[in-house]
Amino acid sequence: MNASTVSPLQDPQVADTMNTLLSELEHYRQQSAILQKVNILHQRIAGVLDLPTMLETYSIWIMEHCSHDLVGYYNPEQEKMHMYCSSHGPERRQAITMGEHLLRGQQVSPVGAGPETLHAFEWSFNEADHRARLVFIRKDEPFREEERPFLEQTLTVIAAPLQRTLEFEKVFSQVRRDTLTGLPNRFVFEERIDMIIEQARRHGHPLTIAALDLDHFKSVNDTMGHPMGDRVLQDVARVMEEQIRQTDLLVRMGGDEFLLILPDTDIHKAKFLTRRLVNAVDRLNVLTTAGKLGVSIGLSQWSQGVDKKEWLETADDILYRVKARGKARHSDRLMAN
Repeated sequence: MNASTVSPLQDPQVADTMNTLLSELEHYRQQSAILQKVNILHQRIAGVLDLPTMLETYSIWIMEHCSHDLVGYYNPEQEKMHMYCSSHGPERRQAITMGEHLLRGQQVSPVGAGPETLHAFEWSFNEADHRARLVFIRKDEPFREEERPFLEQTLTVIAAPLQRTLEFEKVFSQVRRDTLTGLPNRFVFEERIDMIIEQARRHGHPLTIAALDLDHFKSVNDTMGHPMGDRVLQDVARVMEEQIRQTDLLVRMGGDEFLLILPDTDIHKAKFLTRRLVNAVDRLNVLTTAGKLGVSIGLSQWSQGVDKKEWLETADDILYRVKARGKARHSDRLMAN
């Protein structure tokens, strides 16, 4: 046979077709791999209902595919900012500072020098119901061009779950807050009191409770109307909050009754605070036909072995005696076993 045998691969048209098919197969293979990774992400965030856990879960997952030291999220409409950082010490503080600036839309150049330089990748969520920013920060090397499409794809995946967590947190916060004063409500008290007592017991720290009741508040409602009564309650809550620490828990239990939990506070230190509370309410200068608005307070310090119910009832009994003696006063009792 004199004719030459021509291989299909030697035919330019066939070769181009084969190359195109191989390229498409590789593309589909890569897309399939990405979909498998994204499916895992969906599974991990499916039941997450709070922003910190959402970011931590996402950060841990994405770390397998794109290294980073910090991921941060900021929603200006709801004033929600949270960052998850795997660094420690000065590096952590540096990364968080850089993240805060970037999330607020401030221009920041790469921080540091040499291999310790911090680099950032920023992303904006611009949906009608979700306008927010997200930032990745890492040291050593900038984010590569080939990493960006994958990051962008995953961020479109978590956009809706992030918005869902914010909506859930808002509803959950409303359930836990007194709608009139903004103070934590009875639900929060019941949720936290056992843990507060357990911490005091475990570490041997003092713990005091103050039962508070407004004096002549009924006269405010009866003679000035309920709208005025609402404003008075809001003012009382505000001035009392200004006097307490962030670690204290001030709760509106209902009506004009409040409870104040004072961790790491013995009854002697609590007396100084209750004097400030009495004076703060007095300075509101709310005058009624029955007398000037005031607050009466009963103090009770918890001690090892005392039942929670007994502790709370003691504070309430002391408050009752205080009001019977003349109102706008405070009294106390150190509970013994």
